[in-house]
Amino acid sequence: MTAIVDTGPLVAYFIRSERHHRWAIDRVNEFEAPLLVCEPVLAEAAYLLRRHLRARDVLLELVQDGALKVAFRVEEHVGALRRLLRKYSDTPISLADACIVLMAEIHGAHSVLTLDSDFLIYRTSDGAALSLIYPGRD
Repeated sequence: MTAIVDTGPLVAYFIRSERHHRWAIDRVNEFEAPLLVCEPVLAEAAYLLRRHLRARDVLLELVQDGALKVAFRVEEHVGALRRLLRKYSDTPISLADACIVLMAEIHGAHSVLTLDSDFLIYRTSDGAALSLIYPGRD
């Protein structure tokens, strides 16, 4: 089984001082590679890891080696992304979050690995809740 990965678990995986570091390591190790990501998640993670140069380099190495797979092209889903960003404009939805919601639709058999409770609110276009793996729920 594999999963769609949000920014939080990626950052927590690399940073020992992160509250969910151990949880992120344990969850990531439960899945088969590749874990699916989108470029906005990679951009957020790289930014948050900016003071951890080795971790940021390893993050990109995981993409290069195929352990993380970019499985979503923003340009192919601009209309749907715009609709989601408008729909959840009263919620702090990011472009990365919107991409993950659409990825969950596209890759329906995959759960979303996240630390973000906002994913409890987000729904697919047919109104279905996302299959989530997050601390306290797994």
